[in-house]
Amino acid sequence: MVRDGKDEARSTDVTVRRVRSGSTFVRVNTIGASGTRPFLLVPGIGVSSDYFERLAPNLNRFGPVHAVDLPGFAGVPHPGRAMTIRQYADLLGRVIDELELGDPIIVGHSMGTQVVTDLAARRPGLSTLVLIGPVVNPAERRVLTQAVRFLQASWFEPGRVKALAIGAYLVCGVRWFSRILPNMMRFPIEQALPHVRAHTLVIRGEHDAVAPRDWVERIGELLPSARLWEIPGAAHSVMHAHAPEVARLCVEHAEQPVLGDGDVRLRHYPDEDIEEGTAPKPSFSDTVRAMRARLRESIAVAQDDDAALAAAKTEHAEAMQSAHERAVREQDDSE
Repeated sequence: MVRDGKDEARSTDVTVRRVRSGSTFVRVNTIGASGTRPFLLVPGIGVSSDYFERLAPNLNRFGPVHAVDLPGFAGVPHPGRAMTIRQYADLLGRVIDELELGDPIIVGHSMGTQVVTDLAARRPGLSTLVLIGPVVNPAERRVLTQAVRFLQASWFEPGRVKALAIGAYLVCGVRWFSRILPNMMRFPIEQALPHVRAHTLVIRGEHDAVAPRDWVERIGELLPSARLWEIPGAAHSVMHAHAPEVARLCVEHAEQPVLGDGDVRLRHYPDEDIEEGTAPKPSFSDTVRAMRARLRESIAVAQDDDAALAAAKTEHAEAMQSAHERAVREQDDSE
């Protein structure tokens, strides 16, 4: 089980490597090297692995965490033609094989849920899956409708998530985003879900209009083995604002026995365990350090320098760790 972190240090060392398939590659950002089982995190359309910046350190207390940047996103070059969900899934499978991850706990967010579902449906050896804010609801498979749902969910997102999204979409660019969007909209995730043999955890935020409650409940019916959770106060990017809670659910899910047919009702995370903005508030110095690291990351991506990118991501992780440690000290002093 994920512990409270008071007596356990998290790794802040980030490594960056590339996994290639011909001229196309996936950037893999790894934090930590020890632990009983690895995690593999896949972000959604247009965005980067930075969306997992708060979740990854919490999972790192359980095992090494690998977060990917897919071609066309986060400054990773794309092949020029629109990639399909299947092609992204095949690249993810290559990451698993080349890094010899064995049977990782695979976590997908938004479009990333399509990628990991397609892979898991074709790889019965994968035993543990996590879908966060799964898309696309087949009852609303229209671009305009999904745009409205995204805006509705965005209203409840923290400012930091909005800033991450704007920066990521600027890097991705309208042209590539518009090429991938139709493939995301058309992907029939509802047809792939029944073929997933992995024990699956599905998480949605209370205010996630992109993954509405009835659609998530339908996913539970389609999956052979599933647990469904809703986190109060959260929106589509629930793993950012409520990283400790999402991490706890992920680890508990991996440790619990596989479910057969039975109760797949949507459970609500205990309200008393939820506090708005559960991640610690950084000090001014931590904020400046994190902003400096973000600038260094942008420069490293523009220069195609993975070593510099790893150093910048490590600096950012250290700033976050500093904020975490300060929050723990303040909590201890108040008790």
